[in-house]
Amino acid sequence: MDRGFVEGSMAPAVPQQPLAARSKFGADLRRRREAAGWTAEEVGDRIGCSTSKITRVETGKRSATPADFEALMDLFDVSEPDRDHLEALFRRGRARTAMWWDAYADVLSSRYTEFISYEHEAASSAEYQIAYIPALLQTEAYARAVTEVGFAALGPDQVDGLVEVKHMRQRRLYDEVPLRLTAVITQAALEFEVGGPEVQTAQLRHLQDVCRLETVDLRVVPFDRGAEGALTGAFTLFQGNGQDAPDTAFAEAVTGTIVVDDALGLRRLARLHTYLLRAALGPQESLALIEQTERRLTAS
Repeated sequence: MDRGFVEGSMAPAVPQQPLAARSKFGADLRRRREAAGWTAEEVGDRIGCSTSKITRVETGKRSATPADFEALMDLFDVSEPDRDHLEALFRRGRARTAMWWDAYADVLSSRYTEFISYEHEAASSAEYQIAYIPALLQTEAYARAVTEVGFAALGPDQVDGLVEVKHMRQRRLYDEVPLRLTAVITQAALEFEVGGPEVQTAQLRHLQDVCRLETVDLRVVPFDRGAEGALTGAFTLFQGNGQDAPDTAFAEAVTGTIVVDDALGLRRLARLHTYLLRAALGPQESLALIEQTERRLTAS
C-alpha cells in the first residue's frame, strides 16, 4: 500500500512551535471571516483595530493581544470546544521559544522559517520535486550547487548559512522519532548534472544509502511517464501526529512559495501526491534506476 496521506478530517492539534501555532490560529480566523462574508477591514472595524493588524494575525506574522482574542471569539460566536482549541493555539503562538534556526535569521525568509517550523513538528512529509533532489536527501556539495544558482545575489557567508540550514534540517530523518518522508521525483532530477558530474554522481550514491532508511520512501517518475510527472510544480505536505489528513502544504510558484492550509487545497494536493506515487516506479525499481544512472555517469 502506498505510504501517502489519507484523506479525512483533521484532528485538532496544537503545534509546539509558536510560528506554526500562530499560522493555524490565523488560518482558522480567516476561514471564519470568509464564511461570514466579511473583509479584514470590516472585522477590524468591529473589534476596534486596523486592517493591517487583522491581516498579519491571519497570516501568522503576528499574534493577537488577549483583548483581540476575546473580541474575535465573541465576534465569530465561537463554540466552547473550538474556543478552547483556539485559545491553546493563541497561547502557544505568544510563547517565546528559541529554536536552532533562530541562529540563521539573517539568511532565512519568513516563509522559509515557517516551512522549517512545520517540518520540525511534522510526523510525516510528502514531497514532489521535478528537477532537484529533495533538500532532506541532498549532499553538502549538491546543496551548495543548488543554493549558489538559486540565490546568486547572496554572498559566500550567506550561502554557507543556507547550506548549514539544510544540513540541520536533515537531522529530522535521524531523530529518536524520525520524520517519515515519502518523496516523488522525476527522472530528470537524476539526470541533471547539478554541480557537475562528480557532484551528481556522489549525490546519486548518497540517495542509494538514504533510500534504505525505513522512514524514507523515494519514488521516481521515469521519462516514459513524463506526462504524469509534469502535471504540477513542486510541493510539500506536512502531517502531524494523530492526524488523518495533511496539516499544511507549501507549493512552489513563479512568485515564490505559497502556503496551502484550506481543507479543499490540502485534499487536492494529497490526491495529486497519491496519483504521482502511482505514476512512479516502485521503491526497488526506483532504486535500480538510481543505480543505473550513477553507473552511467561514472563510466562517462
